[in-house]
Amino acid sequence: MAYPTPLNGQITDAVTQQNLTVLGSASTMAMGTIYQSLAHSISILYQNATQAQRNAAICAQAATNQGVMQIYSSGTMAGSAATSKLARSDGSDKLLTLLLLSRMLR
Repeated sequence: MAYPTPLNGQITDAVTQQNLTVLGSASTMAMGTIYQSLAHSISILYQNATQAQRNAAICAQAATNQGVMQIYSSGTMAGSAATSKLARSDGSDKLLTLLLLSRMLR
């Protein structure tokens, strides 16, 4: 029992026991809070990793699409480059004359 007080001894004992219960469960509550915080942090880590994988997949798909578009347009680009070279040179007039003559001879 506690020191003699004007209150009933049973009341002071009950309050003391309650305080000891709170102090005794403080470490358990702290560990529970730490575990909850750890679980939350790990879940955010997994969400960020999933989002990073999704972004990487989108970038890879875009890069693949660009590569396929370049492969498909390489023939067209080569043809347009050759056409522009012919248009800038004096040989285009000669080629046009040869084309017209070949059609006349048919």
